[in-house]
Amino acid sequence: MSDQRSVAGIVLAAGSSTRMGRNKLLLRVGGETLVRHAVRVAGEAGLDPVILVTGRFRDAVEREVEDLACAPVFNPDHETGIQTSVACGVAAAPAACGAALVMLPDMPFVTARMVRTLVERRAETGAPLIVSRYGGEVNAPPILYGRSLFGEISRMRAGCGREVVRRHHDRASLVDWPADRLRDLDRPDEYESVRRELSGAGSRSGDVP
Repeated sequence: MSDQRSVAGIVLAAGSSTRMGRNKLLLRVGGETLVRHAVRVAGEAGLDPVILVTGRFRDAVEREVEDLACAPVFNPDHETGIQTSVACGVAAAPAACGAALVMLPDMPFVTARMVRTLVERRAETGAPLIVSRYGGEVNAPPILYGRSLFGEISRMRAGCGREVVRRHHDRASLVDWPADRLRDLDRPDEYESVRRELSGAGSRSGDVP
């Protein structure tokens, strides 16, 4: 799109799952794997293209989503930190995209409605940075970055865009979500808790109440 309204989705799936002790991207919650959930949510929200950044578990992750509309991109530097995966995803965003929205697969309570809300906020405000804020306190993904910030993202030294968010906080538009939407899965006990919760609810992605 020549007017750069298109927003790319960047799903970060290059981690080594060290704290989980196994590949958490293929763990199932609510009837599907974490990585499949994230890619599907990005597509349902209208992000185009959906860029899947892979790393250590490249082959297994790509097989898991091979029937979904996404563009896998391998990050050869994935062991050096998540910032290299963000930069890799941004570099793969087509020139027609005016923004990119970064998502983490280990946040199963992020829904397509949440992602669409961030995209709509950008259209309404024109802000170069749209940040999810949980419980009125914590800034975390999904986060939308306008193309004017891509260069800074590529030069990040650490973190999932935290440097860029701090630097441009006065230009950002914050979108508030309930604190419980922030839950992520790093350890086995966190996974078991969420797996039981979502299995009992029979939910796949749902929408924010």
